[in-house]
Amino acid sequence: MSHHYPKVGEKAPDFELPAVGDKRVRLSNFAGEKNVILSFHPLAWTGLCAAQMQDLEKNIEKWIETDTVALGVSVDSIPTKDAWADSLGVTHVEFLSDFEPKGEVAQMYGVYRENGFSERAIFVIDREGTIRFAKVYPIKEKPDLSEIFPVLETRKS
Repeated sequence: MSHHYPKVGEKAPDFELPAVGDKRVRLSNFAGEKNVILSFHPLAWTGLCAAQMQDLEKNIEKWIETDTVALGVSVDSIPTKDAWADSLGVTHVEFLSDFEPKGEVAQMYGVYRENGFSERAIFVIDREGTIRFAKVYPIKEKPDLSEIFPVLETRKS
């Protein structure tokens, strides 16, 4: 299966997904307002994915300072993501469900795996909807958020 990962400088594919808290999140709604960290993780209730989401949560001050919103995306259902967010104590990261149709957004970003879940990947999208950072990580490696800080700082208003 060949993957087309959106590249730095390309327009980010728009999408709308259900989010924890009985809401829906559309990427284009952040246009002109916020930078977006799109953090794909394979599955809820796994240790490395938990650490990935907790790292996003721990950096909330950095996200506020740079007008950035963090979105955690996986193929898990909303009830699963809701219980998981609660168990992790994550309240500032939006947990999005790419459950139905399964993996549609992960496919748009070229990170859907044939075994039914996404790669571990981060895309940073600026206020204009342009990708400023894109990296697919080895499945057993936690993303290093310090890699994206300089990208956000250069986009700061």
